[in-house]
Amino acid sequence: MRSFALKLVALWGWRRALLAAVLGAIASLSMAPFEISPVLLVCFPILVWLLDGARVQARSKFNGFTKGFWIGLCFGFGYFLAGLHWIGSAFLVDAETFAWMIPVVLAGLMLLLAAFWGLACGLAVTLWTGGAARIITLAALLAGAEWLRGHIFTGFPWNLLGYAVSGSEAWSQFASLVGVYGLSFAVVAVAASPALLAADGERRLVGVAGGWLWCAVFVFAAVLSWLAGNEILNAPAENEETALRVRVVQPNIAQEEKWDPVHRSRIFASYLELSDTPASPEFSGVNDVDILIWPESALPFFLEESPDALAAIAAILPAHVTLVTGGLRLQSNGDTEDVYNSVLVLDGQANVLERFDKFHLVPFGEYLPLEELLSGFGFRQLVTVPLGFKSGEGAATINVSNVPAFSPLICYEIIFPGAVSDPQERPQWLLNVTNDAWFGDSIGPHQHFENARFRAIEEGLPIIRAANTGISAVVDSRGRVLAELALGAKGTLDTILPAPAPPTFYAQWRDIPLAIAIGCSLLLTFFAQFVESRVEVSSRIRQGFGG
Repeated sequence: MRSFALKLVALWGWRRALLAAVLGAIASLSMAPFEISPVLLVCFPILVWLLDGARVQARSKFNGFTKGFWIGLCFGFGYFLAGLHWIGSAFLVDAETFAWMIPVVLAGLMLLLAAFWGLACGLAVTLWTGGAARIITLAALLAGAEWLRGHIFTGFPWNLLGYAVSGSEAWSQFASLVGVYGLSFAVVAVAASPALLAADGERRLVGVAGGWLWCAVFVFAAVLSWLAGNEILNAPAENEETALRVRVVQPNIAQEEKWDPVHRSRIFASYLELSDTPASPEFSGVNDVDILIWPESALPFFLEESPDALAAIAAILPAHVTLVTGGLRLQSNGDTEDVYNSVLVLDGQANVLERFDKFHLVPFGEYLPLEELLSGFGFRQLVTVPLGFKSGEGAATINVSNVPAFSPLICYEIIFPGAVSDPQERPQWLLNVTNDAWFGDSIGPHQHFENARFRAIEEGLPIIRAANTGISAVVDSRGRVLAELALGAKGTLDTILPAPAPPTFYAQWRDIPLAIAIGCSLLLTFFAQFVESRVEVSSRIRQGFGG
């Protein structure tokens, strides 16, 4: 391993860049649906050794930053391109209009996301020290970069490094303490620790005993968190479910058909039929449920502007049933009309009780970033409505009779850690309605679902998920999937609404522990730099006297 590490330290130029990009692509296999997290134990040690090489070859602090930036950028570009290439599928729904945008949008998005990792690695090289301190430095800076890409430019926290543990329910429970951003810190620290068995910066090699000792510390921490996660999973809950019966409808309507007027009546009829389809002795139809849920933008028309459709819904709904559906909403404002992507709550007479408007719109999907500039080059948003979609005010808790208070989240609003509920009024469950038909049978919907599942763990709240083409599911407050409808299936999902858990540590403190951990890690880094500088000075003095 020592000779191998030294060869990597000596790499430079395009060979180093290519290797970093390939490693990033391999690292993406740790995400859903593959969840091969052990690949990180190979990719991150090699990344550390490449950064060791950048530090060795640096002629100045700035030069070291530049070299580290390019290594991180290439690593991140490979990771995001391999893990998020499916985004291009949305531009193929209307290929004649949008297909030309795929290489531009994908390349631009991947470079933007990778730039956060580039900054982290560049800063890491300028702070690079020997031993385990450099592992902690890299983990802290990459976790900070993940937090930044989840917040800057509206944020896009998709496939955060913390999701690498999604294949383990026990390790996933750590998110209830520090959230997925904190998990990202832990994942990098543990995954990069094998680098301690070989090259250690430009000054020396770690002794075998020292390297194994530090690796043992990281492994012990990982095992301890796994044991703690199992304790959380096995702890008895006072109430694991409510008495409320829920039916989720998954119609599996192709995106190419959804907005075609020819299919409008058939789509509406499909929703009505599935809503009242017998599924079991306990759920013989809509009369046996309390809450009926349809997915995002379920109907291809403005429901509130369609009296006939409301009358048809009222005809099948018993008085005790509440319908919660995604739908487009039209709001008149004098001479203009605004369009919202919304959740509507209807009673048994199809009266609209509550409305919630999506507040986190999808770039290029529901609005065009830098519209004045990009529209001049022919760019357009995928969902075309007059004047574009308007944004809602933010997360909200919906309270209606006969339904426990819930927080509705439309599409990818569920992927934002710490931003899925009203901080002033905690709901009892989370509702995620989405339309992943844009991405077909790709890995995207699987990643979307795993991202959503972590919100249940972080918040201690169950999630009901209604997706047009799947994956619709019921997730309990510890992130366990109780029931699901597979991607591409058509049918209904009948369940009992799980009960919430008490507020988790993360729900109460959010990312404050992460900020403290990053701050302490950087203090450790500065201390390690101070110690190394003193050692170097002492060594030179001794050499001078010896001469």
